[in-house]
Amino acid sequence: MTYGLGMLIGDGLVMIADTRTNAGVDNVSMYRKLHVVADTLDRTLVIATAGNLSVTQMILSTLVEGLPGLNEGDPPRRLSDVPTMFRAAQLVGEAVAYARNNLAAGLAAEGIASGVSLLLGGRIGVDRLRLYLFYAEGNFIECQRDQPFLQIGDIKYGKPILDRSLRHDLAFDEAVKVGLISFDSTMRSNLSVGRPLDLIAIPTDHALPAMFRRIEKDDAYFNDLSTRWSFLLDEVRATIPPPPFMVRDQ
Repeated sequence: MTYGLGMLIGDGLVMIADTRTNAGVDNVSMYRKLHVVADTLDRTLVIATAGNLSVTQMILSTLVEGLPGLNEGDPPRRLSDVPTMFRAAQLVGEAVAYARNNLAAGLAAEGIASGVSLLLGGRIGVDRLRLYLFYAEGNFIECQRDQPFLQIGDIKYGKPILDRSLRHDLAFDEAVKVGLISFDSTMRSNLSVGRPLDLIAIPTDHALPAMFRRIEKDDAYFNDLSTRWSFLLDEVRATIPPPPFMVRDQ
């Protein structure tokens, strides 16, 4: 299992993914799941993956090689050539469906799940930042202002903090903090999600550079955040009055 998160707020886009791949308690490996698939003057595109590793790797390789042209003799269709983020999303959806069609039957015959989910985030040209979630069949939805985040993988443990704290008008650094707390909460409850974490933060302002970071097991800030969050949760819990029905008359 894995966990991937995309947060799209007024100040920019944040995407985070873990690197742990689990095929049983005695077969745990590390693979990058946050991929910069385009980084040029006119476009920045980032994909986070979750699910069957062979399927997600085929999807990424297909996008690099290019999907077949629409007509015989046409050049391959690549993310480097599409004019808009919506066209990029359509191309990624095609790659997801293509990989599933080629691998699903063989994997099913071996009793192996072939399900995948992806996040695509970034921008092309002067278009605003966008974030999409892809399902196993290749269909997709776009992140909206009212709920400015999308998740893939094991989402349940990290979702409550996002529901309570993430808003479109939240400051960029605060959004990163909320995202990291979401990951800390997930790792506390699910051993199949773990560090290193890969993070990219792309500001809305075109003049500001994107920030890339790998958060290792010994990352001082993340360790401090985890310790403080646990302490403060316990401290706040103690300030809440007990349920009145549990208070016995003296």
